[in-house]
Amino acid sequence: MSTLETTDTGQPVDRQETGESWIKKMTGAQSVWILGVLVVIIVFFAITGGRNFFSASNFLQISQNLAVLAVLGVGVTFVIITSGIDLSIGSVLTFSSVIAAKVMEAMGGQGWGTALVGLLVAIVSGGAWGWVNGFLVAKAKVPALIVTLGSLSVALGLAQVITGGIDIRAVPTALADFAAYDKILGIPGLAFVALIVVIVGGIVLHRTRFGRYTFAVGSNEEAARRVGVKVDRQLIYIYLMTGALAGLGATMYLAQFTTTTIAGNTLTNLNVIAAVVIGGTSIFGGEGSMFGTVVGLFIPAVLQTGFVIIGVEPFWQGVAVGIVLVAAVYVDQTRRAAALRGARKNRRAARSAATAK
Repeated sequence: MSTLETTDTGQPVDRQETGESWIKKMTGAQSVWILGVLVVIIVFFAITGGRNFFSASNFLQISQNLAVLAVLGVGVTFVIITSGIDLSIGSVLTFSSVIAAKVMEAMGGQGWGTALVGLLVAIVSGGAWGWVNGFLVAKAKVPALIVTLGSLSVALGLAQVITGGIDIRAVPTALADFAAYDKILGIPGLAFVALIVVIVGGIVLHRTRFGRYTFAVGSNEEAARRVGVKVDRQLIYIYLMTGALAGLGATMYLAQFTTTTIAGNTLTNLNVIAAVVIGGTSIFGGEGSMFGTVVGLFIPAVLQTGFVIIGVEPFWQGVAVGIVLVAAVYVDQTRRAAALRGARKNRRAARSAATAK
């Protein structure tokens, strides 16, 4: 299998992918040291919190709480790798949950038939928002920051208009039971769904042409065009996929809380973006891994749980996450600058050698 890459001058090159390079891409350099940070945090709370923290039930609960964010994180990882951004994902989740809840309320059923219809409606409505975002970014050439900032406001506003600002509590019993009681292979239902989405997202990102094109667009969009990548279509597909995953996350959210909670996702977009960046996905594009995203999601969750167990005010979680986020971006910038200096040095050495001959 070959991968698309670009040189520092923007020229596309083709490299044969080995098993070792695939493993490196799956983890990523930055995600390795972030994993080390997570291990240190876990060890600290294991010592200070004892068995109350270091237990299987505690980590299962953390995984359950992270399920929705993990699903959203898969889509956001693709977006940021293209050097884009999606600030609207929390509002799209809210809008999709409202539409799904309205449909399920109208159907009036409590079984899986009603729940599956609600799931389909949520995915379609989320995908529609994603398509609009992708079209405006790719075809209208409006910056992703502006497009998704506008979508954030419009989607949330429409959700409030549709409901009159009142949450809908019409979730089928089957869906609520799946989140509260059902386990698959010993894993809570929502966490299992998130695990499948993360695994599939990782395979698509690191082992398919779609994933290689995503990295190519983020590394050098013009070079990707020159080698035949349909960049506009790729971007539209990525944003559409991200919206559809927000729709899936909306259904999971309804299952977990049995209500739309319109005002409860104001920080969802920032939490997901922070986790993805902390996990090693570069805000400059062209680099990232699904493994790193998962690690980045666990850091704030473990901090929050650990602070509660040892009796520290949970507000310190925001301070700690902010420090880690800034450190992650700083390391990314430093590493990129070092790589660029190394590439320039190698080019000068090559030119000197050629002149000497």
